Amino acid sequence: MSPDPGSPHDPRPGHRDVRAVALPHVLEWYAEAMRLWQRGPLTFSALALAILAANVALELLPRAGVVAAQMLLPLLECGFFYASLAVDRGDRPRLRHLVAVAGARPAALAAIIVAGSLVFGVEAMVASEFAGIDLLAPGSNATQIAPGSLLVVYAAGMLASLPLTFVPFAALFDGVGFREAFAASLEGYLRNALPLLAWGALSYALLIVGLLTSGVGLLLALPWSAAASYAAWKDIFSVR
Repeated sequence: MSPDPGSPHDPRPGHRDVRAVALPHVLEWYAEAMRLWQRGPLTFSALALAILAANVALELLPRAGVVAAQMLLPLLECGFFYASLAVDRGDRPRLRHLVAVAGARPAALAAIIVAGSLVFGVEAMVASEFAGIDLLAPGSNATQIAPGSLLVVYAAGMLASLPLTFVPFAALFDGVGFREAFAASLEGYLRNALPLLAWGALSYALLIVGLLTSGVGLLLALPWSAAASYAAWKDIFSVR
């Protein structure tokens, strides 16, 4: 079941004041992320492991699996946001937060899926143009992508995701409609492009470290980055 967007947050969901914040706030976002993560590090890592396992399993299916992944994985990743919200309310993260998004409104689910698909579309286009790789067929040639090209693809995906960072929060926790979720996220990005670019750079660095550790580091990198985006949403959208 989706959390009540009006409590303990502002009483007028969908009418938040978007503010511009200074660049040093990025460090505060990650400090808040660490505070949230420390309430249940093993659970946060278990959520990350489940998401990574689902990604690997879906990639075993050519094309259909990749398409299914673009629909399922963005929804599963919302488990980090529900877990962060739970900790923020004095609870603790739980494994069931992985599927908490199932109780969200159809419009919210659609917004999250479309946002994730847009990012993947950018990555697929860059992979095709830059490296001649078809990301829809990971079992054939996508695994042969050169490390340098892979870094470019991930960087393009990170940049494309920045204007969409707050779509899940607006859709799930503020209860706004499909278009309003994208509009709110874009407004938050336009007023805070530099801090979000710095957050994206730090998240990108964590991603690379996670990949260099054969994926083990992703068990920390994924929840840290997600919890930091939750903290950024609270900060930029004046969530008390």
